[in-house]
Amino acid sequence: MSGEVQKGLEGVVVAESQLSYIDGDEGLLIYRGHDIETLAAEATYEEVLYLLWHGSLPTADELSEFTATMAEERTIDDSVLSTLADLAAADEEPMAALRTATSMLSAADPESDADPADGEATLRKGRRITAKIPTVLAAYQRLRDGDEPVDPREDLSHAGNFLYMLTGAEPDDVAEETLDMALTLHADHGLNASTFASMVVASTLADTYASVTAGVGALSGSLHGGANQDVMETLIEVEESAKDPVEWVTDALDNGRKIPGFGHRVYNVKDPRAVILEEKSRDLGDASGERKWYDHANRIEEYLIEEAGFREKGLAPNVDFYSGTVYYQLGLPVDMFTPIFAMSRVGGWVAHISEQVENNRIFRPRAKYTGEKEAEWVPIEER
Repeated sequence: MSGEVQKGLEGVVVAESQLSYIDGDEGLLIYRGHDIETLAAEATYEEVLYLLWHGSLPTADELSEFTATMAEERTIDDSVLSTLADLAAADEEPMAALRTATSMLSAADPESDADPADGEATLRKGRRITAKIPTVLAAYQRLRDGDEPVDPREDLSHAGNFLYMLTGAEPDDVAEETLDMALTLHADHGLNASTFASMVVASTLADTYASVTAGVGALSGSLHGGANQDVMETLIEVEESAKDPVEWVTDALDNGRKIPGFGHRVYNVKDPRAVILEEKSRDLGDASGERKWYDHANRIEEYLIEEAGFREKGLAPNVDFYSGTVYYQLGLPVDMFTPIFAMSRVGGWVAHISEQVENNRIFRPRAKYTGEKEAEWVPIEER
């Protein structure tokens, strides 16, 4: 086979989709015709799920029914809780625990044996997975802390219920609205690595649980979902160093370190989600009277863009650069940032899986062979 190799499939169009549109030069992100700025400000995460899964914004009655159905499906089986307790005792990484639990959820699904090509069944299974992942994550965090899991409530929003299960107390409006907005921002983003992984698995007509589990696995990598944790750990390092942030980042660059949260495979300008999260990070700092996390991030951004030449290199803050500061100010554990990313992105995975199976063709790319073609066979006694 000959031809130019596009490593990482960069720029290669492999599917058609009506779900999300990205313009990396203009800094645009659109879900089914609605720009991310409007959705972040006006829509709930449940509305965004409905939009992605059903193609249009819901009416009030449709949203009420959809939200109620989601809420009814939040409980997880005792066998999953038992496994989470074992994983917590073994000090397993949260994303690895989520990967295991997501796969286990299929055992209690009444449609686990449904035809994978059945789009409606796929959406119903995807809805159950989406409803249960917050319960899995909150239970795991509490078990790690030596606390008993808190049962989900049906009268709280998707975001509010997660915070309630995590802490055992109803969240205030600011925390609930902030997390809800963050879930909306992360819900879908074209054919990123985790979404593509879930689509590849779905294209084989594996079931929805296998496809979503593949998405969780792909998202766990530091080059994808793990970057938000890296950013916050970097900012904590800046704080603990007692150095001025610009001095710290200058030293880091001189020592050959990469600064996480900058650059994106698609965007050549500042990620529109980063713009929104930057504002939210500042507002949270102002509300608490403690702006250091926003200030550290903002000063580093200004230096890298204006003085260190990142603008000329096409490197700008991506969604991870400010999402970490937002999650941290909400009191969320740093190593739970990527699982919370998964808690949101599962909505996009399910939408793309559903779209894939509607007009399916198994993914089967080819590789350019660069090895030997006429190797000499040497009998084993002569090797």
